[in-house]
Amino acid sequence: MIEETEIIGKGLTDNHKLLKFGGLFILVAILFILDIFLGSVNIKPAEVIHALLNSADKGLELIVYKFRIPKAITALVVGIALSLSGLQMQTIFRNPMAGPDVLGISSGASLGVAFVILGFSSHMSLSGIQGFGNWALVAASWAGAGIIMVLIMIISMRVNDIMTVLILGIMLSSGISAIVSILQYFSNETMLKAYVIWTMGSLGNLTSQQLEVLMISVFAGIILTFFSVKMLNALLLGENYAASIGLNVRFARFVIFSGTSILAGSVTAFCGPIGFLGIAVPHLARIYFRSSDHRILIPAVMFIGGGLMLISDIISQLPGSDNVLPVNSVTSLVGIPVVIWIILRNRKISGYF
Repeated sequence: MIEETEIIGKGLTDNHKLLKFGGLFILVAILFILDIFLGSVNIKPAEVIHALLNSADKGLELIVYKFRIPKAITALVVGIALSLSGLQMQTIFRNPMAGPDVLGISSGASLGVAFVILGFSSHMSLSGIQGFGNWALVAASWAGAGIIMVLIMIISMRVNDIMTVLILGIMLSSGISAIVSILQYFSNETMLKAYVIWTMGSLGNLTSQQLEVLMISVFAGIILTFFSVKMLNALLLGENYAASIGLNVRFARFVIFSGTSILAGSVTAFCGPIGFLGIAVPHLARIYFRSSDHRILIPAVMFIGGGLMLISDIISQLPGSDNVLPVNSVTSLVGIPVVIWIILRNRKISGYF
C-alpha cells in the first residue's frame, strides 16, 4: 500500500520548516508595517508613529487609521484568500496553471456587477446607482458568483471527469466575458468608465463594515480549507486513488468548491478581479518548502500570498508620488514573471499533481 509520505514527499525537517515559517512571519510583519508607513501621501516615519500613538494632528490620524491600516489589512486578507483558492484548484484539477478564476467564480461576480453598472445605464445615472450604496454592487457580485457556483456543482455531480469540469468552467468564464462585452458595447460612457475602474481592482475603497464582512467571509473560507487538508492530500494522486482509500469524492468536491467560491468570490465582490496571485503563490510555496503536503502548503501560501499582496499594494501606491496604480495591474506584473520563471526553471511541477 502506498504510504502518505510517498505521496506528499518527506521534504524538510521539522526544524527547517519552523525556521522557514518564522522567516515568512517576520517578512510579512515587516511588509505590513512598510505598507502603513509608505503611501502616495509623503508622511515622515516619525509623523506616522505619532499618529499611531494618537498624538498627531487629525489629518494624519485620518490617513493612518482610516486609510492605510485598513488598506494593509485588506491586502493581507486578499492575498491569503486568492492564494488558498488557487492552491485548492491546482490540487483538485491536478493542473499547475489552475487559479481562482478557473471555475468562472470571479467572472460570475464580475457579471453581477456589470448588470448593476452597465445593465441599467440607459435608465439610471451613476449617482443614482451610488445612492444604493456600495452594497448594491456587493450583493450583485455575490449573486453572480453564487449562480456560477451552483452551475459548477450541478455539472460536477453529473460529470465524473474533473478535467471536463475544468474545461466547462473555462467555457462558462468565456461566455460570461462575452455577455459583459455586449453590456459594455451598449452602455454609456459614464457607466463604462465606472465599470472599467472597478475591474482594475482596489484595496482602499472598503468601508469598515465592508472590511468586517470581508474578513468574516474569508475566515469562513479558511476554516473550510483547513477542514479539507486530508481530502486535498488524498486527491494528489487523482480521484480514482482517493476513492480507493475511502474518500467521498463528491463530498470533497463540494467542500473544496465551496471554500474556493467563498474565498475568490469575497475578494472579487469587495475589491474587484485581482489576478495571477492564485496561480503563482502555490508554486512558490512548493518550491520554498519542497513539499506538496497541504498541512504545510496551506499556512505557507497564506504567508507568501499575504506578503506578495502587501508588496503589490506598496508598489501601487508609488511612494512619494501623487499617483496610484491599479492594484490589478501590479499583481499581473508581479505574478506573470513568477509563472514564467517557474516554467523556465524546468522544475518537475507535474510531480506535485
